[in-house]
Amino acid sequence: MPNARQYPATPDGRYFVVSGRLWRTSNPGLAPDVRQELVDQLMRARRQVGIAKKANDTEAERAARSAVDAAKRALGERGTVWWADGAPDFNRRMAANTSYADWYAALASNPN
Repeated sequence: MPNARQYPATPDGRYFVVSGRLWRTSNPGLAPDVRQELVDQLMRARRQVGIAKKANDTEAERAARSAVDAAKRALGERGTVWWADGAPDFNRRMAANTSYADWYAALASNPN
């Protein structure tokens, strides 16, 4: 999970904000050992993307990006939302254009 001092989290914990954009957090309901294994898989896949890009191997890059996506979906950062209250998914949207707009505006005007 991102550093809260560096990237503020929404009050409901569903997103963190980077440069005004919402990014979905990992599912907090995952068991710690499961979460860690998924994060390890994600990091391995990201390294493989870099290796494939350096080698100009488009097939390996495609496979590595697919592994990144699979890990992020398993973590709950992409795909079906991990909450069950019917709230919409605002992943990758600008906070100012969502129901978090007032919260974000208050945060921006009071950075401490």
